[in-house]
Amino acid sequence: MAAAVAGLLRGGLLPQAGRLPALQTVRYGSKAVTHHHRVMHFQRQKLMAVTEYIPPTPAVNPTCLPSPPGPPQETVLIRLLCREIAAVFQDNRMIAICQSVALSVEDKLLMRHQLRKHKILMKVFHNQVLKPFLEDSKYQNLLPLFVGHNMLLVSEEPKVKEMVRILRTVPFLLLLGGCINDVDGILSRQGFINYSSLPSLPLAQGELVGGLTPLMAQTHSLLQHQPLKLTTLLDQYIRQQRKSSSPVPVPTNGIPHMLALLKAADSCAH
Repeated sequence: MAAAVAGLLRGGLLPQAGRLPALQTVRYGSKAVTHHHRVMHFQRQKLMAVTEYIPPTPAVNPTCLPSPPGPPQETVLIRLLCREIAAVFQDNRMIAICQSVALSVEDKLLMRHQLRKHKILMKVFHNQVLKPFLEDSKYQNLLPLFVGHNMLLVSEEPKVKEMVRILRTVPFLLLLGGCINDVDGILSRQGFINYSSLPSLPLAQGELVGGLTPLMAQTHSLLQHQPLKLTTLLDQYIRQQRKSSSPVPVPTNGIPHMLALLKAADSCAH
């Protein structure tokens, strides 16, 4: 009996060399706990509670704040204003920049009417639209003048004298500068005043013609003096030769003949 059990165990239950056992015993009991969570000391708990970070409450609810600004989008209105600005700078020879002030409606209408009588127009554009146009154009030098609220005074012809005279009636409307005749340089306020003191084009042309007329007359008289003197001497020589019975023989070949005539006429005159 014992031998049979031993043979059964040896043949069926005991694993042979090089083979895994068909049955393995698994322990389902709880594992041994080697680490327990240590309770924090009550004084440390109090210290941690006192030093705990409490974030400040925002003054404004985040849902009430405006959304962050996105990239600027070019709308139809901005494109229309850009075309209008380009036409203003292209069609006008005089562009003056003034510092816009809080004028009353009556004063603004009166000044606009006075300027329009001399074909000077008043234009107002926002710097948000005006500055990008100036950065990409030949009028980059005008950018430092556009600070705050500005006003443009433009005209097809440089009516500087009329504009300065009208602006003197509004002393608190400051003229900053501008450009004339489509030049790259900037004219300051004093530059506009100096330009307005210049004579008009017809007057300058008249003064130029008046100054050139005496010079032209003097040049004409100088050019006519020698031929007239030569003609007078030759006429006198011919008359004297007709009166005398024996004419003085002179050579008859070109320039020597003319020189001989002049010498003979000069000797007869003396």
